[in-house]
Amino acid sequence: MTDIALNESLGSSYAQARERLRNALENAGRTQDAAQLLAVSKTKPAAMIRQAWQLGQREFGENYLQEALEKQNELTDLEGIVWHFIGPLQSNKTRSVAEHFDWVHSVDRLKIAKRLSEQRPTHLSPLNICLQVNISREDSKAGVLPEELAELAKQVATLPNLRLRGLMAIPAPAEGIDAQRQPLAALREAFTALQSNLPDAPLDTLSMGMSDDLEAAVLEGATLVRLGTAIFGARQSA
Repeated sequence: MTDIALNESLGSSYAQARERLRNALENAGRTQDAAQLLAVSKTKPAAMIRQAWQLGQREFGENYLQEALEKQNELTDLEGIVWHFIGPLQSNKTRSVAEHFDWVHSVDRLKIAKRLSEQRPTHLSPLNICLQVNISREDSKAGVLPEELAELAKQVATLPNLRLRGLMAIPAPAEGIDAQRQPLAALREAFTALQSNLPDAPLDTLSMGMSDDLEAAVLEGATLVRLGTAIFGARQSA
């Protein structure tokens, strides 16, 4: 695929994704700046991230650490780019994440949060944290259980080099917008409760909604919606 064709394809899909978010916000009666796109760029080459940046995208989500670090190294000249780590996070990866990312969406244990705080370089601003909630109680999914969220949030909020910003969830797939809204509403309610219980924490972020449930997520108050294929297209075979 030529650079021109790639630019045209990405430009079209990115415009469609932004229009979809605009329509969802309008239909939900929310302002157009109430939610933004997080472009999930895992498995996509640095060249595509650069093109999305040229189109105005600034927030990018990566799942795989080594792949992300290689792309970051290629894209050091891009001003204003914001890197979100959204994949599972093991203890042996916390140092690199703490050193190279602006956000982490997948914190679900105090041990991981403490390591991120301890390993965050002092010359960088505090690391923005979303706690991942297993809102659908799936055995196969990571995330803190809803009944354990309040205690974890209270402890994470005290860590000196982190800023607890909000919650993230990946609900079980559901058919129809009403069914999709149920777990998202539960996450919103948990978020509202945290805001009341932790009034000094800068809680302003609900990371929820992907390609299949963007509209439901916006209706339930999402502030970051995570879109990958809708922006970058399907993964190309090698």
